[in-house]
Amino acid sequence: MKPSNISDLLYQTLNYNSERQKVISSNIANINTPNYKTKDVSFETHMNKLSKDDLKMTTTNKNHIGQDYENSPSLSMQKYEVKNLQEQNDGNNVSLDDQISEMSKNAVMQDAITNSIKRDSRWFKLMIDAAGKN
Repeated sequence: MKPSNISDLLYQTLNYNSERQKVISSNIANINTPNYKTKDVSFETHMNKLSKDDLKMTTTNKNHIGQDYENSPSLSMQKYEVKNLQEQNDGNNVSLDDQISEMSKNAVMQDAITNSIKRDSRWFKLMIDAAGKN
């Protein structure tokens, strides 16, 4: 049982951030590799494909609110080369400043998502506790 239907989306976003962290780290590790091209992970395009109905709660009983887990959105990530970046003499286009900045943004997003998951779980616990008192 999951706290809410948004939980799947939060966990998938957390997985995306984890994968993006790996890609950014790989970019930094290859900063001196000749002809290495900066890579990134696409997730937003898949998020935009979700319909609003994918996040809609389903009522199964007048006293209960449920989730249809079979129809939960499954999102995929796609790694790609970042285009139109300035190349160095060796053909490498990784900018350390840009990658550190992206890593910081990714860390902030990861903290926000983790806090959202905790909050979502607390609400779920509160609902279960309240239902047990009735």
